[in-house]
Amino acid sequence: MKKILVIDDEEWLREMIQLALQQKGFEVIESANGTDGIEKARKELPDLILCDVNMGKVDGYLTLSALRTEAPTAAIPFILMTGLADNAGMRHGMELGADDYLPKPFTTEALYAAVDARLKKAQTLRDEAERKLTHLRDNISLMMPHEMRTPLNGILSNAELLATSAVTLKPAEIAEMGQEIHKSSLRLERLIENFLVYAQLELIATDPKNINALRIGRTEHPAPLLKKLAEAQAAQVNRPHDLTIEVMDISVPMSEEYFSKTVNELLHNAFKFSKAGSPVCITLAEAFNGIVLSVSDKGRGFSTEQIKRIGAYTQFDRKIQDQQGLGLGLAIAKRLVELHGGTLSIEGDKGATVTAKFPKAKPD
Repeated sequence: MKKILVIDDEEWLREMIQLALQQKGFEVIESANGTDGIEKARKELPDLILCDVNMGKVDGYLTLSALRTEAPTAAIPFILMTGLADNAGMRHGMELGADDYLPKPFTTEALYAAVDARLKKAQTLRDEAERKLTHLRDNISLMMPHEMRTPLNGILSNAELLATSAVTLKPAEIAEMGQEIHKSSLRLERLIENFLVYAQLELIATDPKNINALRIGRTEHPAPLLKKLAEAQAAQVNRPHDLTIEVMDISVPMSEEYFSKTVNELLHNAFKFSKAGSPVCITLAEAFNGIVLSVSDKGRGFSTEQIKRIGAYTQFDRKIQDQQGLGLGLAIAKRLVELHGGTLSIEGDKGATVTAKFPKAKPD
């Protein structure tokens, strides 16, 4: 049974709405003012809220604003009811996150239509989220066993040689096997980490309240962090002289954890698919309508068709390039940027340039 919260300071209207909705099989909770309505919404977590605009100290707009800023109630469908439905008021309500307006006076048919429309839309979003999760599970079940086996085989084979033939091996040979075990272990660690991160992001993406909570994060001083990450990536592949860093220290609307992940994945791809001696450049700058992070290289780049196909578990020219991993790195960066309200674009004509555009961080 769907639960609906009705917030209105007119008792007769609350009773009329309650009777009408109960006839349709809904459970109805009543509240006579915004303050009490906010508390009941937090406690009951209804499937939908009907709220009057014109009430006492806490009107419908304040009620809506309060519930939209809290993760548990942020995604609850919210319909504003008003007898003064002007364009400015409606626009203000929509900006605060209202899902619909119901002008007073309204008939029971109009009430049913508005409620059914909002609940059907919410169900559609849930169904789409479930479809995406099913697709993710299917892809994981196909790709994970093979991808995990490759580095694991490297670890097992070298470990077996060390266990059975250590007495006859030269120190240099033992050191080489140890390095191979370490290399394969790092690859396996990265694979598992990216698998877990992507699965976590897909779960976050299914719930608007989780997305709102995610967007609270900030990296206030990205320049020193970005410089440290970029230099570490270049050092890992022994290419410190190929790296160019041009960054502004401007607040980025993303937590340091996720900003670091985005930067690392973009740089990892740039170094991986370009040759030593060719430049890799990372920039962070303020633009007219936001903040732009860009990573470019002079490697093999992407074709137009490959750019269209970029997604989780998608790899290109694997037999030719001997590409390793799940193909998750770029997909993770793209997902992170989009979940934070930005966009990620790729130009792959001569080398590759990946550009992430973020909205400017709002002041607290």
